[in-house]
Amino acid sequence: MKFNQFPKFLNHVEEWLIILLLSCMTLLTFSQVVARYVFNSGAVWALEVTTYLFAWLVLLGASYIIKIGSHIAVDSIVNLFSKQYRKIITLVAIVSCMVFVVVMFIGSYEYVSLLKEIEIEMEDLPMLEWQAKIVLPLGFLLMFYRLTEVMIKVLNNQTTTMHFESHSNDYQE
Repeated sequence: MKFNQFPKFLNHVEEWLIILLLSCMTLLTFSQVVARYVFNSGAVWALEVTTYLFAWLVLLGASYIIKIGSHIAVDSIVNLFSKQYRKIITLVAIVSCMVFVVVMFIGSYEYVSLLKEIEIEMEDLPMLEWQAKIVLPLGFLLMFYRLTEVMIKVLNNQTTTMHFESHSNDYQE
């Protein structure tokens, strides 16, 4: 795979993982509701699986939302400024987000490394905790990558905010 194809490949993997995670969560939760209310039984492990699937979905979803520029943003004040100042404010916001993501990455990496070292098994599943929680550093790494992409777009004058202009007009009447 060529390096210039990597972003496209990553986009597809990210989108398909989000679809798969959401589908699995929905099917598992639905099957547990049916099992409990119709058959008066259910799988003990289902809640733990659903919880981890949700964690994976949140972290991958946060990265995806950064990529498409659809996160919650308060643009009304920022839009009062000129294009040049909007760009500066956006770059400060991106750098602030990057600092937060780096701090979270370091903490989650240390946490997962410790879990790997002490080999704690999950309560209801026959796997080690670090294997399920590896999404923490991976998710923050992916968010950093997406923030870098947005920063490059701002620096190349393709956008002036993190909340892309194409989406800001979707909500106007």
